[in-house]
Amino acid sequence: MTLFDLRLQDIHNQLRSKELSVTDLVNEAFAKIGEREERIGAYLTLNEAGARAEAARLDDKLARGEDLGLLFGLPIGVKDNMVTEGLRTTCASQFLSNYDPVYDGTVISKLKQAESVMIGKLNMDEFAMGGSNENSSFHPVRNPWDLNRVPGGSSGGSAAAVAAGEAYFALGSDTGGSIRQPASYCGVVGLKPTYGLVSRYGLVAFASSLDQIGPITKNVEDAAYLLQAIAGYDPKDSTSAQVDIPNYASALTGDIAGLRIAVPKEYLEGVDPQIKASVMEALRLLESLGAVWEEVSLPHTEYAVAAYYLLASSEASSNLSRFDGVRYGVRADHAGGLLDLYHESRSQGFGPEVKRRIMLGTYALSSGYYDAYYLKAQKVRTLIKRDFDQTFEKYDVIVGPTTPTTAFQLGSQVDDPLTMYLNDILTIPVSLAGVPALSVPCGFADGLPIGLQFIGKAFDESTILRLAHAFEANSDHHKRRPAL
Repeated sequence: MTLFDLRLQDIHNQLRSKELSVTDLVNEAFAKIGEREERIGAYLTLNEAGARAEAARLDDKLARGEDLGLLFGLPIGVKDNMVTEGLRTTCASQFLSNYDPVYDGTVISKLKQAESVMIGKLNMDEFAMGGSNENSSFHPVRNPWDLNRVPGGSSGGSAAAVAAGEAYFALGSDTGGSIRQPASYCGVVGLKPTYGLVSRYGLVAFASSLDQIGPITKNVEDAAYLLQAIAGYDPKDSTSAQVDIPNYASALTGDIAGLRIAVPKEYLEGVDPQIKASVMEALRLLESLGAVWEEVSLPHTEYAVAAYYLLASSEASSNLSRFDGVRYGVRADHAGGLLDLYHESRSQGFGPEVKRRIMLGTYALSSGYYDAYYLKAQKVRTLIKRDFDQTFEKYDVIVGPTTPTTAFQLGSQVDDPLTMYLNDILTIPVSLAGVPALSVPCGFADGLPIGLQFIGKAFDESTILRLAHAFEANSDHHKRRPAL
C-alpha cells in the first residue's frame, strides 16, 4: 500500500487534517521514480526542483488553513506534447530536443489553478505518431506489468507512470486511441473526451480534427475529477465548444437501472478469446445491475483504419510543415541554402514513423489524388459518424473491448506498421466520430490487463462515467497493481 493507492477524497481529507503534506506526496512520486524509472522509462524531463518548491508553497497554504480544491497538491505527469512554460517540451522528437516554451497551454494553466504539482513531462511516440511508444526518439517505455512488452501509445509514458505509481494521475492526448489503448495495456483508466470539450491550445498538433487531451487515472472517480478541472470553453482554441460543464462526480451514483447498452458485433470479431470472454462477463455484470444490452452493427467499422490514416496523415503533413529549422527547434549545421536547410533539418530531426506519415499525407493531398484519397476518406468519416448517430437514437452507451489483444512484445511489430496500425481498430471509429470514450480494466489474460471501452453520445461524458463507475464498484480489476 502506497500513498498513491489512496482514493483522491481520502488524500484530500488527510491533507486538511494535517496527516499528510504536499511534500509527502511529492516525495512519494520521486521515490517511486527513483526505484522504477530506470526500468520503465516513462519520463523524458523531470521537474524535481520546481515540484519541491511548489510543494513547499502549498504546504504553507495548508498551514494557514486556506480552502483547498480537490486536486490540491496532487502530483501529476503531463505528456510531452503539451507546452509548459520554462519546462522543456520535446514531443519525444530530436527536432524539439532544445525547445523551452515561453507559455503554458490551457490545460496546464488549469492544473496550476487547481494547484496540482507537475512532476515532469512524460514519454510518448514522436509527435504522438505510434501505438507502442517505441517511436520515441529518446528511449522506449516499458509496460509495468511485463517489462518485455509495450505500454501502448502514443500516451504510453502517461499510462505507465500511473500504473507504476510514479504519478498520482497523468494527462495524455488521444488522436486515434492514444489514451484508451495504453490505458488498456497498462491496466488503468483512460478517458478521451468529446472533441472540443477540452482546449487544444498549447497541444502540439498531430491531426487537428482528431486530437483531444484527456485524463489517465487509477479509477473512474479520479477521471471525473480531473476532467472537471480541464474541461471548458477556451477562446484561444477555435475548435473549443461552448457547452455547459456538468458536475461529473455527481453522476457517479451507482444507479444504472434501465440504461440501454449497444454491443457492436464488429467489435467482438477477431479479438482474443480471453478478451471476448472478459467483455461478455462484464456485460453480464452490468445486466445484473439493471442495464440492458443488445448486439448491434456498426457496418462501416471495417473502413475506419484506412480512412483514419489518410486523414490523420494528411493533417500531420500540413501541421508539421512548420518544423523547418528556421523558427524553433533544431537547425541543421552547414546547410547550403534555404531548401537544403529544410531538407537537412527535417532529415535529421524527424524519425522514420513521422517521415512515413508526412509522405503519406503529402501524397494524399497532392494534385490528382486529393479526390481519390482525402475527399473519399472524409466521406467515409461521415458514414462512420452516421453509424454512431443512428445507434445513439436507441441506445445510451456503446460497450466493447478497447483493444483486440493485450500488450504485445517490444520489437515484435516495430517493422510492420500495418499490423501496428490495426491495434487501434476498436478505438479509431470513436475518434472519427468525435464522441467520448472511456477504457477501464475488466480482467486479465495471461497476467496482462484487458480494457473495456464505454462509448457515449457527444458531450455526455456523465453517462459513460456513471456506467463505468458502477462496473468498477462491483469488480476489483482496477485494484490490482503490477509487481515491480
